[in-house]
Amino acid sequence: MDYTTLGRTELRVSTLCLGSMTWGSQNTEAEGHAQIDRALDAGINFIDTAEMYPANPGPSDYPGKTEDYIGTWIEKSGRRGDVVLATKITGEGSSRARGGAPITPQAIREALDASLKRLRTDYVDLYQLHWPNRGSYHFRKYWDYDPTGIDAASVRQDTADILGELQRQIEAGKVRHIGLSNETAWGTRMFLELSEREGLPRVATIQNEYSLMCRIFDLDLGELACTEDVDLLAYSPLACGILSGKYAGDTTPAGSRRSLNATINGRLVPTIWPAHDAYLDAAEKHGLDPAQMALAFCLTRPFMGSVIFGATSIPQLETAIGAADLTLSDEVMDDIKAAYRQHPMPF
Repeated sequence: MDYTTLGRTELRVSTLCLGSMTWGSQNTEAEGHAQIDRALDAGINFIDTAEMYPANPGPSDYPGKTEDYIGTWIEKSGRRGDVVLATKITGEGSSRARGGAPITPQAIREALDASLKRLRTDYVDLYQLHWPNRGSYHFRKYWDYDPTGIDAASVRQDTADILGELQRQIEAGKVRHIGLSNETAWGTRMFLELSEREGLPRVATIQNEYSLMCRIFDLDLGELACTEDVDLLAYSPLACGILSGKYAGDTTPAGSRRSLNATINGRLVPTIWPAHDAYLDAAEKHGLDPAQMALAFCLTRPFMGSVIFGATSIPQLETAIGAADLTLSDEVMDDIKAAYRQHPMPF
């Protein structure tokens, strides 16, 4: 397992990060604990969660259930010091947490204290804003995104208020470092400028979607990440399982995410299948597991801090762990580049 230091912090994390959003819906508490134990055995020391998880919840799956599961593992194992723990405060608009309220200083205080209580810990290593209050082009909104309604002065004040509260939480010892998620280049740069000008906490990371099928980060955000030391934490590196090949033939395996969410949040559209086939053909041509190839590709990117993967079974976890030891040849990278040129934005 390789390790890297996030941004300009001292946080030393594995380049593979264990995602947790299925724990509490598709995974039991015992299964979540088993995944953490196996990941740590393999050298993964980084766990990502959020106050609104589990994702794709059932009727009895409450927001924070995933954090509860991690907390019972911490309580039972006594291994808090062995993990770098990241969680997120939910942005405006989702009823999954705090009735859809925006991120404000008061919301940060309430949400952070609730997360710490569920996680059975006094601090989180990385506290992230799940998405900005103004919204963004993420979650497949880029097809209709229109930024003309943004009030820049209001957003700057909102950002300054948020950073000021995060500074207070750092001073209180409840947060070590901060990060963004589902942000844009303009939004990230604004956080950085305010931090530099006002002496406020500096964002270390940005957690955005990134995979062979979703590469908009390669452009302006990639440039910003490399030049400003803001590392990408890539989520959905397997395009929610599409790049593993498990949906080949337009099938729906029992217990899969597709069985709970027919379009996998807008990813399963007709245009994905030619891209799906191209990447699976490349993996087969070179004798590679397609999921491992997809994860290993993400690890090659110059702006990558850590690649967040999820698993609903130990065999899936083992497959992901194996990507850490995979080096993609020039021939594989050439075939990936060719597929990308043919299918740049499949969903």
